[in-house]
Amino acid sequence: FMHKIDIELIEMTLDVMKYAIDRISSTNPTIGTPKKEEELKALVGETITEKGIGGEHAFSLWKEHLMKSNIPIDHPRHLAFVPASPTRAAVMFDLVTSASSIHGAYWMEGAGGIFCENEAMKWIVSLTGLPEGAFGVFTSGGTAANLSAMVTAREHWRENDIFKGEKGLIITSIGAHSSIKAMAKVIDVDVLLVDTEDRLLGEELQKTIDTLTEHQRKRLFSVVATGGTTNAGIIDDLEGVASVCEKENLWFHVDAAYGGGALVADSVRHLFNGIEKADSITIDPHKWMFSPYDCGAVIYKNPQLAKNAHSQEGSYLDIFKDEGAHGFNPTDYQIQLTRRVRGLPLWFSLATHGTDKYKEAVERGIELAQIAGQMINKMEHVELVRDPSLSCVLYRRIGWKPEDYTHWTYENHRKGFALVTPTKWKHGDAFETVSRFCFINPDTTEKDIEMILDSMV
Repeated sequence: FMHKIDIELIEMTLDVMKYAIDRISSTNPTIGTPKKEEELKALVGETITEKGIGGEHAFSLWKEHLMKSNIPIDHPRHLAFVPASPTRAAVMFDLVTSASSIHGAYWMEGAGGIFCENEAMKWIVSLTGLPEGAFGVFTSGGTAANLSAMVTAREHWRENDIFKGEKGLIITSIGAHSSIKAMAKVIDVDVLLVDTEDRLLGEELQKTIDTLTEHQRKRLFSVVATGGTTNAGIIDDLEGVASVCEKENLWFHVDAAYGGGALVADSVRHLFNGIEKADSITIDPHKWMFSPYDCGAVIYKNPQLAKNAHSQEGSYLDIFKDEGAHGFNPTDYQIQLTRRVRGLPLWFSLATHGTDKYKEAVERGIELAQIAGQMINKMEHVELVRDPSLSCVLYRRIGWKPEDYTHWTYENHRKGFALVTPTKWKHGDAFETVSRFCFINPDTTEKDIEMILDSMV
């Protein structure tokens, strides 16, 4: 009875479509300013009631009050964290994805949607240079992808009976994404951090392994390298790390959640040499592949190992494994059973624009970082902390203390001007508070960068 078609529902649908088109077509978008919970409550009142407040009124509250307290991740002056910039084609097809009501776990239910996902996945895998037979699946994001990869690595390690009772150990650097440590807690393994926020070199990794006790070496099963650190866009020595992993018989995982999009860019592709030797790779299309949230991906050199680790058993699931339901079942290769077809908007966007447009958009992000670096070098009140890497720029406001960066961030945020946040960079044994740009949206202009830097005077 909640699904009956009536004039009000049709009008609401048209309103929603107009809202979506207006938002993604705006040439002068507002960045939004957050409000406290009590402020929002005072503005909208009770929205969940016994009789309902009606779709028209609820949508009006969203447009007038709730929407304006969000910060669109695709705003040209949203340069904090890792922003996103989904294409209009991807955003619009996200509506189709939801309206289609596809369960993307098994081919039997979602063959058409999974086929499209797999077409997009073939392109992503081709960028990595992994050998024939490598493949992957779309996940909710980098954390789920890293988790899926490490569960696969651990289970493969424990196929050897002498390791079944051991608590695993992985090695990564302090520059690795926070999800690596979070993931390790979930699967109950220890993490050993190599003390470098700059590029993790193969020699440093080998030295770290050589200092392990005999028992620690027995527990070590994987190394996680980073293909574009979130903080500074640094790409580890993937060739060197791969060689060490091969020598030491360790699972080699590359977390390229942010930086993986740059595999398409000719100007920096050589920096990823060695990624083709990985056992697993994480890439987030909702970051630098212009897909909507939430869309991550995990890729395996040998997908059968992932299937061994993740395939779920249950009497009600047996039909999906029957020959009559033949096809690729994404749930067999990552931690989630229930899943939407997250890769469908990416497929539509790729099909619409072609991969050359993706290459141009990624190259623009890299170019914007270089432009920002050149601007900073010409200004007296700011200076680079290090050369730009990928689309990340770390810089300091000369003379500022940590609280100055915080105040500046919130002041720009309050004005609805920009979202640029501070981070920390390690110098020797100390961490310095600095400012950071991360460019994803190709519509960010040089004027945007100049205005933000001028606001620090």
